Amino acid sequence: MIITTNLSKKRHYFHTRRIFIFFLGCIYLIAFLSLWPQAPGLWGERGILPATSDLTLLTACAAGIFFSVLMILDIAPAVCLGFNWFFYLYFVLIGGEFMYFQWDSLLLETGFLAIFFAPFRLKPKPAAEESPSVAILWLLRLLLFRLMFFSGFMKLASGDLSWRNLSALRFYYETQPLPPWTAWYAHQWPAWFQSASCSVMFLIELGAPFLIFMGRRARRTACVLFIFLQALILATGNYGIFNWLTIALSLLLLDDAAFGFLGKVSQTGRTKSWWILGPVVSLVVFLTVSQIFFGRSWAWAERLRLVNRYGLFAAMTTERPEIILEGSDDGEVWKAYEFKFKPGDPSRKPSFLAPYHPRLDWQMWFAALSPPEQNLWFIKFCERILEGSPPVLGLLKLNPFPDNPPRYLRAILYEYHFAGPEERKKGVWWTRGRKALYLPVLKNS
Repeated sequence: MIITTNLSKKRHYFHTRRIFIFFLGCIYLIAFLSLWPQAPGLWGERGILPATSDLTLLTACAAGIFFSVLMILDIAPAVCLGFNWFFYLYFVLIGGEFMYFQWDSLLLETGFLAIFFAPFRLKPKPAAEESPSVAILWLLRLLLFRLMFFSGFMKLASGDLSWRNLSALRFYYETQPLPPWTAWYAHQWPAWFQSASCSVMFLIELGAPFLIFMGRRARRTACVLFIFLQALILATGNYGIFNWLTIALSLLLLDDAAFGFLGKVSQTGRTKSWWILGPVVSLVVFLTVSQIFFGRSWAWAERLRLVNRYGLFAAMTTERPEIILEGSDDGEVWKAYEFKFKPGDPSRKPSFLAPYHPRLDWQMWFAALSPPEQNLWFIKFCERILEGSPPVLGLLKLNPFPDNPPRYLRAILYEYHFAGPEERKKGVWWTRGRKALYLPVLKNS
């Protein structure tokens, strides 16, 4: 029997689910489109960390793009989610350091649960829609709780003094991996405002997650607070798909009453069989409890990214070292390679690039924080530059040796700071001072 419900009075999640899956389809699409131009240079036959053929990489990207578009069109959502989870896991497993970001794990964890939250059908059937699983809905909400709460908790648990005395944001805008131009202006705010902003962030990250387990109004409040925080981060930072994925999860705190403008939904009252959902729910609950309360995880679960640990910027970096790569034909005159997005030329304006994620530029930020022997991928990257690898050079903005690779290559470590207001008037965004030779001179054999 088909029951027609008035969504403004009863709690249902048909519109919520459809909007969430639409958002997730867009996020998967962006993720695979972002990988398309980078994959050959990162993991292709002549890439930094060769893993497979360029054709295989591009085929996996194309498949992910195809299934993402079907998700956006609401065609076979559960099946498309399954394929997208598989193809993205493939990139995570072969990607090494370049795919070891928290939003990669978050997308896989969210995408896995979404497979069992989505309706199992070929095309939209609003007259006979399968009911969303309440158990999976709450697992997704629990994921949102873990993400937000532990983002705040880990900052305090790390013992970092700048978080505890609320001074971290005085450094954050300048030292974040890839700041946009708005970060320069945010960095100019007075110290009292930075401390107040830090307090608000902690209130949202540590307090608002508990609203998830309260009533409808409390969850709506949590949703608004989470989206507000993510919007502020989006306005002053470049974190790939992370903020958009958090916003998508936050929408699951709303029921269909919040989307009453979309009209009524006729539904059958059916949901997926418990023999399908039961093992999934039991597994995720077991892994979550084991991780949170007993600090234990299993290698196979970590490999599949089924349940992950979260907590960005647990320790705030208070300085900004940058690696500048230079080549030379004679060992006397050196020319700098320019990356597409990371700071280099002090006069170049920082840019907005999210939700695109330039993985080499991001990894260069991490490399500058530790010695080269802890970043073997960087040595391989330099070797590919000396070889003149086209896909690797394609990851850069400027190759100062377009005809032939240089004979020598070196990496210099600089310390960068945002330029002061007077220097900004002269068109300068950064000031820098040379610190040390990061990598000894390499010679092209």
